[in-house]
Amino acid sequence: MCIRDRNRTTYPKKKSQMYQQLQELPKKYTVMALVRMEKVRGSQLLPLRKKLQGEVEVVSIKDKVAKLAFAKAGITGIDKLSEKVTGQCVFMFTNMSPFKLNVLLGKNKVMLFARGGDTASMDVVIPPKNTGIAPGPMLTDFKENGIATKIDQGTIWIMKETIPVKKGESISEKLAGLLAKLDIKAIEAGIVLNAALEEGLVYQQEEMIIDVEKFRNDLAQAHQQAISLSIEAAYITADNIEQILSKAAQSARSVSTEAGYLTEDTKEQVLQKAHGQAQGVASKAKDYTPA
Repeated sequence: MCIRDRNRTTYPKKKSQMYQQLQELPKKYTVMALVRMEKVRGSQLLPLRKKLQGEVEVVSIKDKVAKLAFAKAGITGIDKLSEKVTGQCVFMFTNMSPFKLNVLLGKNKVMLFARGGDTASMDVVIPPKNTGIAPGPMLTDFKENGIATKIDQGTIWIMKETIPVKKGESISEKLAGLLAKLDIKAIEAGIVLNAALEEGLVYQQEEMIIDVEKFRNDLAQAHQQAISLSIEAAYITADNIEQILSKAAQSARSVSTEAGYLTEDTKEQVLQKAHGQAQGVASKAKDYTPA
């Protein structure tokens, strides 16, 4: 099968196969997610493909072929997702929810070598050591980045621990090259879904970001509030039966004590109360003077 556009007569066989694939996969899976390749490197995709094999199908393709395929896919909402397709894209097809997929991707971040203009993901620490690099033009790069060095045994030694760039700061092209020479990876990279389609609904990137720890804490708090409410309402469940019985027993003891009803559990409190009342009466009787 060949596909056409206004700029060329036919696409090569590989693109035709991808075109066919992008028409079939949205019908095979319940969720279709889009990752734009602007901030994603190919090195991130290879290990991810292997890790997600069997759960997620990953397809990398250019926007033009994708839009042509989606236009004839006949899937509700796919036109809205297609509007977000620009440049080189990665599509993920799966039956897990887009929220779970996004969390899963967030747990599979990798460390990468920096490129000029990248933002440091952390304070970059260069320890004192023998770099194994021969003296030469590299000495200038060390000096320009404030890294104290010495020459010993024909190699460059870093004399003390240095932080040439802090978290959030931009990494220069020269520093990026130097960090690569020192085998220091300063960029933490993860794949984030740009948009996802599920049952005709398109979710935006910000809608799929879940703070798992906050969600867990909120859930625990809601569970505790539900238990407290059920105890107050005396609505018995497996989670609250002990507390309800304990509260009922305490209430029964309080009522029987107040009423002066003697039982094994209340006799001590009843007698103490009676004794206190008797002392009160005796005190008043002592001061009583008949009219």
